[in-house]
This record gives sequence, C-alpha cells and structure tokens, in this order.
Amino acid sequence: MDSPREDFDVPTTVGPHHLLDASSDAAAVLSVEGDVIGWTRGAEALLGHPAAAVLGGGAARLLAMRVDPARAAGVAERCRSGMGWSGLVPLRHLDGRSVVVDLRVSAAFRIHGTECFLVSAREQRPQWTVGQSVLDGFLTRSPIGMAVMDRDLRYVWLNDTLEQFGGVPREQRLGRRLSELLPGLQGTTIEGLMRKVLTTREPVTDYEYLGWSWSDPHRQRAYSTSFFPLVDPDDTVTGVCYMVSDVTERWNARQLLSMVNEAGTRMGTTLDVLRTAQELADFAVPRFADFVTVDLLEPVLSNEGHGTWLPDAGPAPARAVMRRAALRTVREGSPEAVARIGDQVDFLPPPHGADLLISGEPVLIPELHPDDPHWAAEQPARTARIREFGLHTLISVPMRARNTVLGITTFARSLNPLSFEPDDVLLAQELVARAALCVDNARRYTREHTAAVTLQRSLLPQALTGGTALEVASSYLPADASDGVGGDWFDVIPLSGARVALVVGDVVGHGITAAASMGRLRTAVQTLADMDMPPDDLLAHLDDLVLRLGDEESTGAVAEGSSDTFVGATCLYAVYDPVTRRCSMARAGHPPPVVVSPDGHVHFPEIPVGPPLGLGGMAFEATEIELAEGSLFGLYTDGLIEGADQDVDLGMARLRGALACPGADLETLCTSAVQQLVPVPQPDDIALLLARTHALGTGHVVSWDVPVDPAAVADVRAEAVRQVVAWGYDELATTTELIVSELVTNAIRYAEPPIGLRLLRDARLTCEVADASSTAPRLRHARSTDEGGRGLFLVAQLAHRWGARYTGEGKIIWAEQEIPGV
Repeated sequence: MDSPREDFDVPTTVGPHHLLDASSDAAAVLSVEGDVIGWTRGAEALLGHPAAAVLGGGAARLLAMRVDPARAAGVAERCRSGMGWSGLVPLRHLDGRSVVVDLRVSAAFRIHGTECFLVSAREQRPQWTVGQSVLDGFLTRSPIGMAVMDRDLRYVWLNDTLEQFGGVPREQRLGRRLSELLPGLQGTTIEGLMRKVLTTREPVTDYEYLGWSWSDPHRQRAYSTSFFPLVDPDDTVTGVCYMVSDVTERWNARQLLSMVNEAGTRMGTTLDVLRTAQELADFAVPRFADFVTVDLLEPVLSNEGHGTWLPDAGPAPARAVMRRAALRTVREGSPEAVARIGDQVDFLPPPHGADLLISGEPVLIPELHPDDPHWAAEQPARTARIREFGLHTLISVPMRARNTVLGITTFARSLNPLSFEPDDVLLAQELVARAALCVDNARRYTREHTAAVTLQRSLLPQALTGGTALEVASSYLPADASDGVGGDWFDVIPLSGARVALVVGDVVGHGITAAASMGRLRTAVQTLADMDMPPDDLLAHLDDLVLRLGDEESTGAVAEGSSDTFVGATCLYAVYDPVTRRCSMARAGHPPPVVVSPDGHVHFPEIPVGPPLGLGGMAFEATEIELAEGSLFGLYTDGLIEGADQDVDLGMARLRGALACPGADLETLCTSAVQQLVPVPQPDDIALLLARTHALGTGHVVSWDVPVDPAAVADVRAEAVRQVVAWGYDELATTTELIVSELVTNAIRYAEPPIGLRLLRDARLTCEVADASSTAPRLRHARSTDEGGRGLFLVAQLAHRWGARYTGEGKIIWAEQEIPGV
C-alpha cells in the first residue's frame, strides 16, 4: 500500500474472505477528518486517480453522490464500535464516469495516535439478463432431465431429455403420475419424496436409484434425482420440480470398485489352490455370471506346484493340458458343464489355441451362436449344452501371475438376458487377476511347503529299532499347512553294550530353514552318540555346535540381507542300559519325559532343566533313574501338550491320562494318544516317541575280574571261549579268543587296575574290558619290522565294530561280533 512516510498497523482480526478483507480489492486509508492518507495501486486502477493526486486531499471529492454528513457520522460510529460497514456507493472516475462499487469500511484503528479507517472497494458488474426464447431452449435441450409436477404429482411440463430417459412420449405423460407410467422405476418411493418436499419445502438432492427405460427394458440404468418446491409470489407452493441425470457410468464404476474390493476379501482366504479357484467361481455366480469354470494347468495342481513360465519366443504347444479346478452354475447339479472338477479339459474358445494363454488377452463373445462352424467342429459336446441351456454370451480370461501361465477362467450367461459388454471384460479381468495372484501364492506356498515336508521327512528316521533293550513306536504330525513345517525330530540310536539312546528335539522356527537345521542337529547327535558321551557332555557339545551355526548363519544373513537365522533348539537325550535297567538323561529347555510303570502309574521324572541350545555359558546336568522291566518311557515335543489353549499343565495331565494303559499295543497307544491330544491341526509340529523297556538277565551277561598278571590272560581267555561255546556260538570261539586275548593283554600292560572282562549276548556278541585308566587306546598300523602295534588293528579286523567309552571309574574298550543267523 502506498502511504506517507508513516507506518501503520492493520487489525490482525481481518482474515481472508472476511467482510473487511481487502487483499484483492482497491484500498485506501482515511483519517477521522476524511483525508486520504493511504492509496493502493488497486485504487488507482479502479478510479484512475494516481496516489500523488489523492494523498492529503479529502475523500469526499471522490464520491459521485451528494455527501450525507449524518450517514458518514453513523458509519464512523459503527466502525469505532469494532463492527465495520459495507454498502454500494458510486465513486467518481478520473474520466468523469460513475463507478458503482461495493464499499467496505474496517473497524477504527490508530496510526501514531491518529484514528483511521481502512476502506476497500470492489466494482459491481452488471447482471446478465436472458430472453424468454433462450431460457426456453435451455430448459428444453438441457442434458439434465427436468419436469414440473402439480400438487397432485401429475406431470405439467417436462423437457426432451427426461422424455428420452423414460422412453414414454411427452403426450402420454402430461396429466398423469409417475407411478402410473413407470411402475418399475421406484415410482412409489419417488412420489413419497415429492410429497415430503411439498410438505416441508425442503429440497432433496442426489437421490440415486436403479431403473430402466421402455426403449431398453433389459438393461438397468442408474439415475440421480433432485427435488425442490415451486413457490409463487404469494409464497404458496404450487408444485414440485425435479431434475434427473443419468449416472450409470458412475454407478457402474462404483459397483465395480465395490465388487472388486469384496472379491479381495472373499478370495485367497487359504493357501490352497483348489479352494482359491472355487472361491472365484462362487463369488462370480450369480452376481456377474450364470456359469463359471476355472481350468488350471496340471503342473499348477501337482504336488510340485510348478507353473508354466511365459516364454519370450518360440511356438506354443498345440494344446495345454488342464484340469477343472472349480465349477459353479445357477442350476442345481451344474448340468451345463461337460467336465467335472478334477477332470482333464482342453477347453479354449474356438478358434483360439494355446496362444490365448500365452498372449493373455481376454476373449469376449457378446452373442454366442452354437451354429458357429468353429464350435460345432471343435467343441461338439459343449455346443450341445450351449444350445440346450441357452448360454448366449461368454468371456474367457487367461489366468496369469508373475510371468506364469496358470490356466483360464470362463464366464457365461444363460438366465441373465444381458450380453457381456467391454466394461464387463474389465471386471472379469480384475476378478481373475486377483484370483490368479492368490492361486500363484498358494502354488508357490504349496511347492515350498512340499519341499520342506519332503526334506523334513527325509531327515527323520525311516525305521526305528531298539534292539532287545527297547520296543519302540513313534508318531509325527507336521504343522498345519498355513504355518509351515517345524523343526521337531526324534531318534533311536543303538549304542555299545546293548544300550540304546533316545533323543527328541525341537528347532525354533518353521519352514525349510528349520527343517535343514533339524537335520544338522540330528546328524550331530548321532555322531556324538557314537562317541559314547554321557548325556550332559553330549548336550554341551551340541550347544557349542548350535552357537557356531547361529554365528555362521547370522553372518551370512547379514551379507545377503535376510532375517532367516538359526536361533536355537530344545533337546532331551537319554541312554537306557538293559543290563542295569538304569536310564541316564539330560535336557536342554525341553519338556520332561513321561514314565508309565508296569502297574499303570504315570509320572514325570524330575530332571534339572538346562538352558535351550544356543544360549551358551551354562552347564547341563544329568540324572539317572531306574526303570522296572516293562516300563513305558515317552519323549515328546511341546506341540503335543500345548494344544489350542496353550495350557502346558493341562496338556501334561491329558498326556498322563492318554498313556495310562499298561500292556497296550505300543503302536496303537502311540497313535491314539496323539489323536486324543491333538484332534485338529496345530500351528506346531508334534512328535511322540514311546519305548517299552526290557532287561537282559544273568543268562545274557557274564563277567570276570582279571588279575594284573600276564599269566592270567590264558585263564580268562579260556573262560570266555567256554562261555561262548555254552551259548551255542562255536563258530565265534576262535575270534572271541583272539579279541579277549588282545584287549585283556593291553589292559594289563598299559592300564590301571581294577580290570574286568564282560561278555554280553544281545543282538550281537559283545566283549568289554574295563579298567581304571582314562587313556584311550589308539589304532596303529605297524610296520613289518615292528614287534608290536598290531593288537587293536587285529581286533578291528575281526570285530563288526569296536570302540571305547568313558565311565566314572575309568574306561571300557568294547568289540562287537555279528552272531550268525541273527
């Protein structure tokens, strides 16, 4: 704003679009005496007077009217009260003409103690006037349908557009009501809205409804209607005017969006290919089509879950091998269908071949003619059904997702008389695209889940045997398909001296990573078990392995940007000795075993709980218990006892009741216990390993104390040979004599007393020599000039296998021989 050298403040209460907003208008600042002390360029543009000619002079000379001092005083007083004033005032232009402006005066304010007013002006433009002929043409030819109804809701006047909407001529409408002319057009509801307008004088806008026209009675249209009262000069309501616009495209777009959104919630609820395909068919019938089939390529439905990759070039196969994955029709029993779910199909709309699947372009047949020679020649059976059930229009959309061909979906109508149109193709494509993505997700998941299950089952023991020490049975259930396989595993490992190791574990996580980690741990346990480690030492070594694997996989995951790392596992390891009937065990974060005595008493032994594998820095503690012959010893994973309620105590109580069946068949008991505790699929794997104990009596074990005297070797050797012959193993007498001679001689020479010899007859004949030394023998390959070093080499050649294990008193060197015929 141009002004003298003085600065002034404008009231901050004046904002955009306010009564006194002058941001875009001509403006001036007047003193209380009526002198102009501020003049903007907008004011100069409006009246032509430059600032130099106006500033300092009186504002009265700018008025094109007689000055009214009383009115000016009243305006000033109002502005002093903080309210402001506005009105139409004629002003004098520089060229002498009068300019009528909308003049606005602000509330009074002060500039350096002087009372001032901000005045803004906006020129009033003349209003447009139109002739009657123009107005009549506008109303008649308007693209909006319009009509006037009297107080009895009878047509008085309507324009051409409304006449076309309904398809009823103007002459037949005048003097009649809407409900009489178009009874199917929600006439009663619309007339009810008109009566409301007559009564309340309040307009009703944008009422949308579906209707039809006599000119096209089979195709639904959508209309938006507004109603307002007609009032004459004496304020009497004389009728109602309503305006109608065709909003079919907008309605269809909204319905399309709504249907697509609903389809997104209805399809893909499971990771199952067939279920997803059927959800597509169920959703489309009858809201979109009367007959829907979903045909998928055979590889998509196979266990492998592979699809057909879209090639960049090259000829397509003559016919794609597909199977019907889903079917839905409006008729009971789907008589229109030639093929049923699961049947092999080769349907592609003639004259299209496999190129249709590759191109991915939908096929629209607005009018389906069964007499078409292509159909009669290539699809005779389907042609007969088309003719019989009146299928008259068809859309076929190839199913593709992520550059993969999955199959084709076909939509047809028979009872619905409307033919498919291009807009319907867009909807069909969107529905199929969403379903295809869900099918592809299910296909990929099925493939990965199958691979994980296959890997997991291949890593689990294929057959279990407890020798003569244990009768064993197992049951394994993978996790529910939606959660992926877990890392549960179990094993039965024969050890030396007729002992048997039992192990059960659970790797944290699901999927192939958990299955692979489970396989690595199972292999490690077998290796450590072959070294005859005590349970607590074995778990300590296994803990170190898990820590190392976790570090390796964490480093690799960081390098590859993955989050799939091996985070830990739980495990329980037990060793049963049928000679002493003692069972030594230790656990790493795993549930305790369950023991059922021969009389049916069930209890859970109190075993110290070690940390889960992978934490490190904490020790494991072993516990030893005695098991009566015929006892039931069970190992399991947490999935068996957690159940849907996640109550472990309740789950253990249920397990107690399920196993309280002494003498029951072990396989039957194992299966029934799992079915009883886990009747429905669970989100975690479930493993149960049951073992019934046996004991080796005195008739199977003989032992001798060996004096620390080389001369005693001959006597002990002879006693061992006599025992072997007494057991009926004459053919093993010579090899037993040599093995006993070498092992006892080595013990006398290099070990510490006491020394003992034990022969054990089980599935194999075992010779064990115990001593108090902790130094393990080493197998040597002696040279031809060496006098010694051939003893253990000879034992290794004669025995089926040999080894050493440590005890609390020292060590035991053992050698096993195969028993002929066993």
